[in-house]
Amino acid sequence: MQLRSLGRSDLKVSPLAFGGNVFGWTIDETLSFRLLDAWLDAGFNFIDTADMYSTWVPGHTGGESETIIGKWLKQTGKRNRVVLATKVGKPMGEGKVGLAPAYIREAVDASLRRLQTDHIDLYQSHDDDANTPIADSLGAFGELIKAGKVRVIGASNYTAPRMEEALDIAERNGLPRYESLQPLYNLYDRAVFEDALEPLCLARGVGVINFYALAAGFLTGKYRSEADASKSQRGGGTTKKYLNARGLRILDALDEVAASVNATPGPVAIAWQIARPAITAPIASATSMQQLDELVKAAQLKLPPEAIAKLDAASAETSVTAG
Repeated sequence: MQLRSLGRSDLKVSPLAFGGNVFGWTIDETLSFRLLDAWLDAGFNFIDTADMYSTWVPGHTGGESETIIGKWLKQTGKRNRVVLATKVGKPMGEGKVGLAPAYIREAVDASLRRLQTDHIDLYQSHDDDANTPIADSLGAFGELIKAGKVRVIGASNYTAPRMEEALDIAERNGLPRYESLQPLYNLYDRAVFEDALEPLCLARGVGVINFYALAAGFLTGKYRSEADASKSQRGGGTTKKYLNARGLRILDALDEVAASVNATPGPVAIAWQIARPAITAPIASATSMQQLDELVKAAQLKLPPEAIAKLDAASAETSVTAG
């Protein structure tokens, strides 16, 4: 599998990242281990998680995903085959939130313990923190890099103006810069990224590892009516957001393209993203071996120009109709 450079860093990542939000939430430890093994066996090396996964589950306090990944790394000895990404900044309880230097130092040590490793390849600011000067946060990240605890840093959920400001501050002050951005992006959610973030990332050489590559499962085609909402734990929210005239138009185009390339809608939706120049590695999750096989197919699928044009036209947000 051909690896891609992440931003201007020396990290080389597979064209897809496994989203670790499902570990300890919708799949248990045993299945998580099987999927992680299969992910590496298929030639991928990139795994993305966060310290706060999965605080939204009743009874969870965060760290569940990192803990499972850490146990897997310990038991299998596969750490040197993985580009490991995690995040800091979203609420972890008891005032544990944000990007203040003291908290970054505390949080990285907690993540390293859970992950059972001595370094994190990509450490990301999970949210912008307007209460902490950007230079202070970058300085703290710089200390972690010098200490060998972190190799490269990235940002998630940043607006274009704030991302540009962070890049400028790093450049002016000789601080480590965000080498990647993790935005929401898929065939349905296009406008925010394409308007200002995409041109910025291309101009400044920032890698993009977008989340919700399959729009919470909608782009696989399994949600085509309100009755389909019961198909998964997040089906209700998915159908509410995406099940409208434009969403159905996108599914129709995915069906047509999938038929023409002997594939299914999910891999086509991801292949469309991988083909986009700004995108380094979309993030997608799998909760079964069948779903993981679909991700493998997505990474192997090369869409012809006419297929990309069809999907571009069907998903263009300027052509949204009522519904």
